Amino acid sequence: MNAFAKRAAAAAMSMVMLFSFSSCGKAEEAAPEETASARVTVDGTKFMVDGKELWINGCNTPWHNWNDFTGNMDAEFWDGAFAQLAEDNINCTRIWINCAGESIIRLKTTGEIKEIREGHWTDLDKLFEMAEKHGVYVMATLTSFDHFKEPNAGYDKWRTLVSSKELTDAYADTYVAEFCKRYGSNEYLFAIDLMNEPDWVHENAECGQLDWNGLSYFFGKCAATIHENSDTLVTVGFGMVRYNSDKYEGNIVSDEHLKEVTGNDKAYVDFYSPHFYMWEKPYFGFPYSGSPTDFGLDGTKPTLLGEASNDDEKESKMTLTEEYKAAYDNGWNGVMVWMDPVEEDYSWYRYDLTRTATNAMYDYIPDKVYPIGKKAAAETAAE
Repeated sequence: MNAFAKRAAAAAMSMVMLFSFSSCGKAEEAAPEETASARVTVDGTKFMVDGKELWINGCNTPWHNWNDFTGNMDAEFWDGAFAQLAEDNINCTRIWINCAGESIIRLKTTGEIKEIREGHWTDLDKLFEMAEKHGVYVMATLTSFDHFKEPNAGYDKWRTLVSSKELTDAYADTYVAEFCKRYGSNEYLFAIDLMNEPDWVHENAECGQLDWNGLSYFFGKCAATIHENSDTLVTVGFGMVRYNSDKYEGNIVSDEHLKEVTGNDKAYVDFYSPHFYMWEKPYFGFPYSGSPTDFGLDGTKPTLLGEASNDDEKESKMTLTEEYKAAYDNGWNGVMVWMDPVEEDYSWYRYDLTRTATNAMYDYIPDKVYPIGKKAAAETAAE
């Protein structure tokens, strides 16, 4: 091959290589960035995120001002609260989206929905943006026994609503479905808690002493609506294991019962979240000394303590850190201690105890507190 031919061949090869490298670079640039999904799912008796186990290293930040989300939320407070939780490795918080009726959902005297305040949605838009920004899951509690408690405004209307299948259907189709359509795609909406401590609606005269049949239909219909409109998990936060267990009064939210009262196969809860305070120990035992089944749950679903005291060391003979670790070691899927809100310094009642426990749990099981890693915004806030 003469010199000219060699030079021509070399030039051609160079062009081929240049084109190949250029095309490779463009392909690499065009390749979409893969990010792990933060969506929480259930696999047997475990919470999972992207195929890895999640343990709820949680708490309650129930409200700042009672009925925060009416269009006047304190955005600075809530953003600071999420940042504080993230700093202390709290991966989930339970928030009362509606503390007691009328200021958010206005009912007619007949129990029909008259109005859902638009400011409610505006505030929740901000809330769930903050949750995603800081990488803190939210368990959203939609109602409470307070809705039914005399003399709270509208108590009689809420009693009428849950006592009627037609009115319950309208509530689920109008409010619950809309909530899911708006926020169900947000991966940091961990779960919907349908009602805070319905035990007292059934037991206490001031809350109406309503029959379980109507309440069970309410739970079943709302759960089915959530499952039909989103991938969000569903639970009911019973104040006692008493109504969450066949060992006692019967499991009011068992799959069989909810499907029977509604006739809908999507009427079920995805996990159990009973509450526990030391006054319950003589009646129902001590959750930190055994497994969920030892405590009376059926062992078929993930189970966490949706509310518990964070300052009962004197009575329980265990520090809060020891209680969190015992819960994990005994097969519970998380703990969410209660903290009364205090306006100053984005803090809550004995938050120092909570912080100590949740940071200790992060040291103990970091890969289960953050299965896909800690969100960058949360890491930045902690620096």
